Parts: sequence; C-alpha cells; structure tokens
Amino acid sequence: MASGFARSLWLRWVLFLFVAFLGLAVRLPKLGERPMHTDEAINGYIVGQLLAGEPFRYDPQDRHGPALSALALPLARMQGAKSFSDLTESELRLCPVIAGTVTILLFGAAVEMFGFLPCFVAALLFAFGPLSVYYDRYFIHETLFCAATFGLILSGWRAAERRSLVNAAIAGACAALMLASKETAVLHFFALMAAAVVFWLWSRPEARARVWTRILLTGGGTFLALSALLYTWFGENWRALPALLTATPHLLSRAAGQGHGKPLWYFGQLLVSGRSGGVLIALACLGFFAVMKRRDPSAYRFLAIYFVLIAAIYSLIPYKTPWLALNLWLPIALFAGGAISLLWQAATSHALVRIAIPAFGVLAILVGTSIAHDTRQRVFLQPADENNPYAYAHTTDDILGLPTEISEFAQRDGISNPRIAVIASDPWPLPWYLRHFSQVGFWQPGRQPDQADFYITSTDIAEQYQAQFKDFRPDFFGERPGVLILLWLPAPK
Repeated sequence: MASGFARSLWLRWVLFLFVAFLGLAVRLPKLGERPMHTDEAINGYIVGQLLAGEPFRYDPQDRHGPALSALALPLARMQGAKSFSDLTESELRLCPVIAGTVTILLFGAAVEMFGFLPCFVAALLFAFGPLSVYYDRYFIHETLFCAATFGLILSGWRAAERRSLVNAAIAGACAALMLASKETAVLHFFALMAAAVVFWLWSRPEARARVWTRILLTGGGTFLALSALLYTWFGENWRALPALLTATPHLLSRAAGQGHGKPLWYFGQLLVSGRSGGVLIALACLGFFAVMKRRDPSAYRFLAIYFVLIAAIYSLIPYKTPWLALNLWLPIALFAGGAISLLWQAATSHALVRIAIPAFGVLAILVGTSIAHDTRQRVFLQPADENNPYAYAHTTDDILGLPTEISEFAQRDGISNPRIAVIASDPWPLPWYLRHFSQVGFWQPGRQPDQADFYITSTDIAEQYQAQFKDFRPDFFGERPGVLILLWLPAPK
C-alpha cells in the first residue's frame, strides 16, 4: 500500500512538473519585445535604486509593497545587472515568469483538496491560458500575489485539517507575502476568513473546532514577523511600518476609481472575451453550481464561497484594471477542472463509455485550439495593441524609437553625452527608456528646465516654452493610445 502511494505521488509530481515546464517554455520567448508598461517601468526603477545600494522605501501613495523587488533584485544580480542602466525587460520579467510557474506547480499540491483531474486541468489552463500567460510576463505584483494567495489557501486548509503547526507557519508566510505584494491583500483576508466561517457553519459541528489557538498564534506570529521584515527592508527602514498604517485612506480613495472606474460587469466581460473565454466560463459555471448543489462539505464549497465574496468585492469597487482578473482566474480554473471531472465521470459510468474518450478528445482539441489562438494573438502577436483587452493603457511600440533617434542626432551633431530635459506632469515610462543616458532631468510643467541638447514635452505644454525651443523642431511619438509626446531636436545649422 505504501509503495503504491509513493508511486502515485511520484507520478503526480512528474506530470505537474512537466506541465509547469511547458508553462515556463510558453512564457519565456520574446520576453523583452513588448514595450514596458508604466507600472513595469516604475517597478524597474525601484529595482535600479536597490542595485545602487539604497534600501526599499515604502510609499503608500504611489507604490505597493517590497515583495516583488525583494525577489527581482537577486535575479537581476544573478544575470549581471549592477545598476538601473544595466537592467533589461527580460531580466525583470523573469521574476513573474517564475512566480507563474510556481503557481502551476501548486496545483500538484492541491490534489488532496480538489482531486487529481480538476487540478491537472486547472494547471493546464494556467499554463496556456491567455490571461495567465500574458500577466505572468508582466513585471507587476499580481502574479506573485496570485501565487501567494494559492499558497495561503492550500497551507491554511492543511493546517486546519491536519492540525499542523508547520502548515500554519507556511500559511502565515504566504499571507505576509500577499501583504508585501499589495496592500489589497486585506480584501482577500476578509474574503478568506468569511468563507472559512461560513464553511464551518455549514459543516458538521465537530469540524468547527479544528483550528486551535496554537495554529492561529503560529500563523499570526509568522505573518507579523515576516511582514515587518519585508516592509522594513530587513530592518533598514522602520518608518515603513507607520507608513503602512496610513495606506488605508489612500486605498479607499483609489477604490472610487481615480480615472480607472469600470462598470460592475467589467471582469465578466473581460473573462468571456476571445474564442476560448465563453467556453471556459461556461465550464466554470457548471462546476460552481455542481459544488453548491452538493450536500457534503468539501474544499470546493469553501472555494466557492471565497470566489463569490472576492468577485463581489472586486466588481463592486469602481477601480478596476484587467490584471486584477488574475485573482478570479485561479478559482475559475479549478471550477472548470471540476466540471471536466464531473462530465468525465458521468460519461464513463453509463453506456456512453465507448464514445466518451473520442468525444472528450474532440472537446480537448476544440478548447485547446481556441486557447492557443487567444494566447498567440494577445500575448505574442498584439501584446501592446489597443484592441487587446489585456493591454491596458499600454506603452506603444512607437516609444521604442525615441532613444534611438536621440542617439542618432547626438552623433550627427558630435554630442558625446547629450543633455536631455523632460517636462511632463507624468513622465513615465520615459525614465526607463532614457536610462542609458547619464544626463537626464525631469521638470513639472511651468518650471524652467536647465539648458539641454534635447527636450521632451507633453503636447499640451509646448506653447509655454516656445522661446526656449526656437532653435528646435518637434518630432511626435506615441506614448500610450491617444497620448502623444514631443521630442525637440536641434534644428540643422
């Protein structure tokens, strides 16, 4: 019996490791070709500051937590980066690629909770689905946040079921990693705790006493200790802790929209888009309702309650960006896997067993083909196109030519070290694309810049500096859809 269990466990991890390897292989090609989104550029700049020896400084107004930078920093150093100018898109994006691959592996650890076939299908959906592949190649916090959330669910469940202090400590570490990724972790903590309470109220009375004081103290202590360690940047900046307490008012103001307000149905519309979205959401709905129809308590019921709560929270908050849907994609993939498992059981338990295998083969080909089409189109062919629903306020390909043009004109005029003045209320992602120039200054509109060889301005303020630009001619560059900037080049003498 023990040897059979060991063989099945070994086979399980071989299969999930293979799926994770395939997911990694899908995420790595052309990793540096897509332009850097503004959020990616800001995160890259923070890593550049850390490479320069500065500690992480938490800013509750405009930044998230230190977890992404803490993981990206050693990866950048291992690849030879020593300063901000050394960083490349591929080096930074390797961090979320690894986090996404870890998420795929975690489905192997979830088999005891949700079953082998549902987890295997969910791992495949995460490995190849357009939403997960796209944002696993995005240097933002969401992929790491999603992996930590899944880790918290798995370890928290095991801590309660097995009365395990080790799993309680792992759960506390995952919760700390969530908070150190994004402060919105508190929304997920609320949804998970509420789901746990409702689940235990629906379960047998003896199931309600499974979480003991020692487990809560172990998990909570690990959470507090690791959170403090990360936010203070390993003890170098203790001011981060009181700053973290002031983040709540800012989060509440951002929740109102701040230019990113979307309707209630935004995430649903996003998830059903493309050739594969509608089919996968239909399967997920089938799996969800099958779970809620069951009388016996299961991990699926807990997941269903959590999904309803977090989906409601995300939908009711006006502030919405497409990468937030990654948090919904995790339970959706498991529900879709559960639906496939139920359909397979129903088909193979009746006289239809002879046609079940070819029918499922045809279904797998159709769904797989539609997923492959959406992933190829959105991730590799049109990653920054304004018609791509995942490319939200994305930097255009046009901006890639700006540093090249500056270098060419500097060489033409014999300028070995060009001085560049940027005048814009929001200059990002220009600091990233100008990182190879050593003399770059940034000014807010209305301020008088220093003398420079090249100027970059937003189109709405160009008239304010007509006198200063009389010996320059403008060249237009698209920064984001509907947003132009002007590169002021020295006029030929």
